[in-house]
Amino acid sequence: MGIVEKLKQRVLRGESLTRTEIMELAGTKEREALYKAAGEITRHFGKPSFNPCSIINARAGKCSENCKWCAQSGHYHTGSEVHGIVPVDKVVAQAKRDEEKGVRRFCQVTSGRSVKGDALKRICENYRELGRNTRLFLCGSLGLLGREELQQLWDAGVRRYHCNLEAAPSYFPQLCTTHTIEEKIETLKRAREIGFELCSGGIIGMGETRAQRVELAIALREVQPDSIPINILSPVKGTPLSGTAPIDGEEILLTVAVFRFLHPRAELRFAGGRGRLSREVQLKALGTGINAAVVGDLLTTTGSDIDGDKALTAEAGYRSWL
Repeated sequence: MGIVEKLKQRVLRGESLTRTEIMELAGTKEREALYKAAGEITRHFGKPSFNPCSIINARAGKCSENCKWCAQSGHYHTGSEVHGIVPVDKVVAQAKRDEEKGVRRFCQVTSGRSVKGDALKRICENYRELGRNTRLFLCGSLGLLGREELQQLWDAGVRRYHCNLEAAPSYFPQLCTTHTIEEKIETLKRAREIGFELCSGGIIGMGETRAQRVELAIALREVQPDSIPINILSPVKGTPLSGTAPIDGEEILLTVAVFRFLHPRAELRFAGGRGRLSREVQLKALGTGINAAVVGDLLTTTGSDIDGDKALTAEAGYRSWL
């Protein structure tokens, strides 16, 4: 029995893999067998339905943090849009449009280290209006929050909190020095204690090694997210990572497969950057482990066409959207 089949059987039995085993898996030359096995794990633990969500950039630009990949950081000159908290009518209008197209989850995302005070009150009022005017499952991505701020979101109807680890613990300090992965994990732990579902993943293609992508997947086991966004770097002019060479399709598929072996029950969610992938690679990723996605407009880059995504997921074999 080959290493891929051996480790697949262990995962199907509910066992966890060691770092040594997952590194061996990541280095296998049996790529097609690996992709097939990851797909079997996805179908065994998951549902035949696809899980999309949509987001709105509820506060943009002038971020105090110096994340090297981010167009919204105030440390760089990218020409990215800048605005305060989005008015409630605009938030509700977008949410209704997305809901009519079959989206069932909606998230307000804000730039900045955190959201507090009057800004948080406005965000919470937006959520209350969403609760009154839609049937959407509400998510939030508002940075590094304390228990009090998280409780306000919960009371406003939010039930999933998002905070990406972004990169491997060994690599993150080279990408950002204004906050730490430990602070992110503390925010997520507070959210879990209150009762939130968790959404946490990262960005691949930022110059990290394959071993560091595995390290990120392993670090996420401490968080145990319900949803893991897999972003692919879209280099933005003006940021320190603007000249980063693109990661290739095979490396993306390998990453998806490895994440599936380590997180058999989680939603693996394609997020930013997938638009540059060929239709063939996207379909193969959907068959390997991707069973969720951020659809529609993204934060600072053009997103996807929701109707097109419906057709793509149906072609990949998903019977419906959750």
